[in-house]
Amino acid sequence: MEIFHISAECYPVAKVGGLADVVGALPKYQNNAGHQVRVVMPCYDTKFRKENDFECVHWGHVKLGNFNFPFNILKEKTDSLGFELYLVEIQELFDRKDIYGYQDDIERFLSFQIATLDWITGRSEIPDVINCHDHHTGLIPFMMLYCHKYEKLRNIPSMITIHNGLYQGQFGFDKLYYLPEFDLAHVKVLEWDNCINSLAVAVKCAWAVTTVSPSYLNEINYYANGLESLFNLVRYKSRGILNGIDIEVWDPAKDAMLEKNYSVKTFEKGKQENKEKLCNLFNLDPTKPLFSFIGRLLEEKGGDLLPHAAALALSENYQQINILILGSGNKVIENQLNSLLQDYKGNYNTFIGYNEELAHLIYAGSDFLLMPSRVEPCGLNQMYSLRYGTIPIVRRTGGLRDTVIDFGDDGNGICHDQATVGDICYSIQRAVDLYDDKKHLNKIRKIGMNTDHSWERVCQEYIELYNLIINKK
Repeated sequence: MEIFHISAECYPVAKVGGLADVVGALPKYQNNAGHQVRVVMPCYDTKFRKENDFECVHWGHVKLGNFNFPFNILKEKTDSLGFELYLVEIQELFDRKDIYGYQDDIERFLSFQIATLDWITGRSEIPDVINCHDHHTGLIPFMMLYCHKYEKLRNIPSMITIHNGLYQGQFGFDKLYYLPEFDLAHVKVLEWDNCINSLAVAVKCAWAVTTVSPSYLNEINYYANGLESLFNLVRYKSRGILNGIDIEVWDPAKDAMLEKNYSVKTFEKGKQENKEKLCNLFNLDPTKPLFSFIGRLLEEKGGDLLPHAAALALSENYQQINILILGSGNKVIENQLNSLLQDYKGNYNTFIGYNEELAHLIYAGSDFLLMPSRVEPCGLNQMYSLRYGTIPIVRRTGGLRDTVIDFGDDGNGICHDQATVGDICYSIQRAVDLYDDKKHLNKIRKIGMNTDHSWERVCQEYIELYNLIINKK
């Protein structure tokens, strides 16, 4: 089977969040299972682009209304990621450092989608299935069905995988002329709430809809930023497939980013050495339980709760715990977190930004990982922490509900129901009590490290769904 994944992100090429991790792993495992897998993404000005060799396999021009942009399709020569990687180079739009956040993002990602379909249409062979990811690729299923220039692709199944349904890529009908020519009888397909909504279009037009966890599929039926009724309407073609993690990249026994490698048999000594390294870096006491947070400092991740929760937890425990924050996002939250540094020196520290090597060390060296998310379609951090013997403290939502069971129910983590400072601090106190019971603590760590969240299992679920929609042709 020939599978195309089309995405705005792919690790390690360009990453903002979990979307990149999924698109960097799932295709590799599908390729290992014997399928021909290709990933297509924009060509950003990244370290990966500069350090790897590419060859141009196609070129053309994207007509975007009155604009005409030359583009190149660049293939990474060695398939070093475990699959074929293609970058869509549009120099006037994507030769920039950041992935998102520009005023012309609509033009950027629409031109990317058009260039991608132009190339696929021009190939001698057409794919068996096209798997789109999030709203940045959401107009592809519509264009495949209705735009005249892509008639060749009309019977090719498309699928949209939703990593976060809160972001939808809306824009006004004043930009309708950007789209390649189609019969205006179909214009209503583009409309949702008086604008063009890229995610809604994908959900309407794709042959199948997937979310990145079963619980998130249920949640978007009542919390989806205005698309709730649409998700209820397409439930018949929807499926929740829980993400996996790349156990080759995330393996404490082989991870080159760690101070000390360890396995489920040697984790006590291994985690302690990594903890000592981490605490030395951030002026923390390695004899105290270490609570860490890794992620974007946004309200949906519960980032706004962290400053008050950290201060309260440190005060209530007479500073007998350590808290370490790694992340960036909302500047107000960043400043609030940094404002605690002086008051809790020696027990608290921050790293505002992101560092992949540091993240690996935190997963290995921490005792507990905080994830007080309001919204978490799947979440991968809790799976990484389980793999590294670090106990996740999560709010029951989305994929966190599907992957973390409270240790009170013989599970692998600590759970709370509300995204509140009170629930976070109560869970931290439970964790402190657990930390003092080393036998019980290590039992839960072993449960977590033995949990199977590998992509092999998940990969097969995707293949089964592809086959189902292909057979419906």
